[in-house]
Amino acid sequence: MPEYFFDTEAEADYAPDKMKKINLYKSPRLFCDVYCLLPGQAQKEHAHAENDKIYHQLSGTAEVCIGEERRTLRPGEVAVAPAGVVHGVRNTSRAPASLLVVMAPHPRL
Repeated sequence: MPEYFFDTEAEADYAPDKMKKINLYKSPRLFCDVYCLLPGQAQKEHAHAENDKIYHQLSGTAEVCIGEERRTLRPGEVAVAPAGVVHGVRNTSRAPASLLVVMAPHPRL
C-alpha cells in the first residue's frame, strides 16, 4: 500500500560528501523530496524548461536563488521557481538545513 503521510523531520538524513535528496512521493504529475544540506552544500543552479519547483524551508536556513534574486529562507518560508527560470539552493549557515521540495510535472516520468 502506498504511503500518503510523512514525517519530514524523521526522514531528514545528511551525507558529508554532498546534499542528500530523500524522495517521499513521486508520480508522473509531481515529485516531493526532502533536501538535506550540511553547511556549505548546494544544489547547482539550473533550470527546467517545463517544470515548476517549490522550496519550503523545514529546518535551519538556506539561500535560495531564483533568477537574479537570492534570499535566505527560514523555517516556514517558501520560494517558487517557475519553469524556465534558473534556480538553486545553498546552505550558507553553520547548521544543517532541510527543505521540502515539490516539482511538477515530474521531469523524468
